[in-house]
Amino acid sequence: MKLLVWGTGGIAKQFIENGYAGEIIGFIETKKSKTEFMNKPVYQIEELPSPKQYDYIIVANKSVDAVYKVCHEKAIDLGKCIFLFPVRKECGNTDKEKIRAILGEKNYTKYCAALGEYRGTFFEQDLAAYKRLNKRETFAVEEQYLWPVISDKYADAGTIENYFWQDLWAAKLIAKSGQKEHFDIGSRVDGFIGHLLAMGIDVTMIDVRDFPKQIEGLHTIIDDATTLRQVSDESIESLSALCSLEHFGLGRYGDPIDPEACFKCFANIQKKLKKGGHLYISVPIGKERIEFNAHRIFYPATVINSFADMELLEFSCATEAEIEYNASIYKYDDDTHNGSYRFGLFHFRKKV
Repeated sequence: MKLLVWGTGGIAKQFIENGYAGEIIGFIETKKSKTEFMNKPVYQIEELPSPKQYDYIIVANKSVDAVYKVCHEKAIDLGKCIFLFPVRKECGNTDKEKIRAILGEKNYTKYCAALGEYRGTFFEQDLAAYKRLNKRETFAVEEQYLWPVISDKYADAGTIENYFWQDLWAAKLIAKSGQKEHFDIGSRVDGFIGHLLAMGIDVTMIDVRDFPKQIEGLHTIIDDATTLRQVSDESIESLSALCSLEHFGLGRYGDPIDPEACFKCFANIQKKLKKGGHLYISVPIGKERIEFNAHRIFYPATVINSFADMELLEFSCATEAEIEYNASIYKYDDDTHNGSYRFGLFHFRKKV
């Protein structure tokens, strides 16, 4: 059985690691960024082999709506496509027995979890075994209380990705600094901010949105970070903004459209920091562009040049796999990511 895999990111790699039936003859990228992946050719749509040369296309990425659209436009047989993540309407090959035979147990379980389907998975066998073995009346299975969860059996013990690395990077630096009061603009409460609070560091968060709860040690300012009107100039010793600044002015979070919003924020941050104050930021880096309305992607040099009042102490990078410490600022200027983003981690100190 000859297979093409649509995707060259982490989902495609995981599909391969989980095991499958057949032979992969190549990979597809909607926007081609490489000629080879895992020692197999990479095709753009116009280069696809003849339908006679492959049996199925495994759509191993989350941009399923875009893939579905391309298939329609290019008259690709949807009956030959197996979408690992559901499209808004059911499409592609839906022969569950055939799909299970091709995907193998692990991939098929993940496929069913994405569809919200548990019939035909290990769940049914486990349920029958539990009913057979259970002797406790109060823990007997009742259909009305079934709560099928099939996504965890083949999942990793936890999730380690870009956000994990960036949060850990900044939190460790702030802890090492001995700072006991810290300001933040729009970072993750359930990651980075939680780390700081656990270390006994008081955090003042600035965000244009309302905060859901009051938490001990967490103070909040609802303000537009492009102006920071409620913060005095040269009043902050320690400030962070992890994967937030790239969104400003795009309307995604209800803020007004302003192409210059992030740059206005860069300028205001420098005004609000004390001389010698420290700044920790992260933004997606690579080939510079905007992916409206999700985010901007920056050349690292653009960020550094925008902070003219600051001294760069560290530039590192976070990917799903690791932190690359003290990277060259120009190393990834041609990186188009293909859906797997690299975060630039910048540690600045305001010049005295």
